[in-house]
Amino acid sequence: MARIFCVANQKGGVGKTTTCVNLAAALAGAGQRTLLVDLDPQGNATMGSGVDKRELDRSIYHLLVGLAALDDVRTTSPSGGFDVLPANRDLAGAEVELVDLEHRERRLKQALADAAEAYDFVLIDCPPSLSMLTLNGLCAAHGVIIPMQCEYYALEGLSDLVNTIKKVHANLNRDLKIIGLLRVMFDPRMTLQQQVSAQLESHFGDKVFNAVVPRNVRLAEAPSHGMPGVVFDPSSKGAQAYMAFAHEMIERMKTL
Repeated sequence: MARIFCVANQKGGVGKTTTCVNLAAALAGAGQRTLLVDLDPQGNATMGSGVDKRELDRSIYHLLVGLAALDDVRTTSPSGGFDVLPANRDLAGAEVELVDLEHRERRLKQALADAAEAYDFVLIDCPPSLSMLTLNGLCAAHGVIIPMQCEYYALEGLSDLVNTIKKVHANLNRDLKIIGLLRVMFDPRMTLQQQVSAQLESHFGDKVFNAVVPRNVRLAEAPSHGMPGVVFDPSSKGAQAYMAFAHEMIERMKTL
């Protein structure tokens, strides 16, 4: 039975897509059957997985509005070894169209039900806003992984996100919980980042993942080659951190 996780943060530029793509590749490399769902109309996770969003005949847009089945949309990352439900600009139109559809916030959940037995992990890359697409992701998921930078503004955004998750849990998805916080783009030389990191650990305890992803040039270069960082340069510090994170996720699944 697949474990479904949203990678979400209402703040932009915090490494959601980088986390999604690299975690998917690291899990696949560890022998886990993995599906990456790109719910962002920018399609960055699709491109970062080595799938050209400009050449798609069918995307997750068609799946959400009922114009295609999951098997029609699903493709495989040529470099990462995981499956992808890709996205492109068509998905921006889904925001408007979903409003008039039945069970509008559960369209993704219904679509993924067909794939529950085929995967160990399903990772959903959400857009950086609380939109109908993000709501679909939260309603489909068992838990939320929150990548965040150790900065003051990130703490403010985190409280908003936690409140959003509580509301979705209370009204739409009783299974939803916070799986953990992942510290990304971390620079140990900065005192502020160390202080915020310590605050997170004291406040959230074991909800903070042990893995810490450093600021890393090789991770930033990888998408331009259409590859996850863990495949592009497995020896880089960023790739090593995501591999450690994947093994930590596998271990956490045993106790969930």
